[in-house]
Amino acid sequence: MFGLSKQFWFEAAHTLQRTIDAEPSRRIHGHSYRAEVTVRGVPDLSTGMVVDLGLFERALDEARDGLDHRFLDEVQDLGPATMENLSAWIWRKVAPTCTGLARVTIYRDSSGDMCGYLGPLNGENRL
Repeated sequence: MFGLSKQFWFEAAHTLQRTIDAEPSRRIHGHSYRAEVTVRGVPDLSTGMVVDLGLFERALDEARDGLDHRFLDEVQDLGPATMENLSAWIWRKVAPTCTGLARVTIYRDSSGDMCGYLGPLNGENRL
């Protein structure tokens, strides 16, 4: 069994409604994000590949295009622009093309934050 990962970067702004120290706050701010998408599987006997890297890259480019330099509050089907929702959104965009999808991880390297989505539990579709 092999795991194959690719990464992409994107810049985006969003707001989050939150209460800190009893003060409601909603401010626009942005982040530099890094996404890592991992597929898992056994290499195809004829190609020797788990997944065709060209098709994998095309799927990631489409996901990146939907997020890069966007106001995340306006991205369809994202919901609140949390790292959890970003990883699940990328999963939904990439899954139809990438069989064996195993994990989508979002990083905000500047603050040391990361969140990984591992897919539905027990075959449940909880996205």
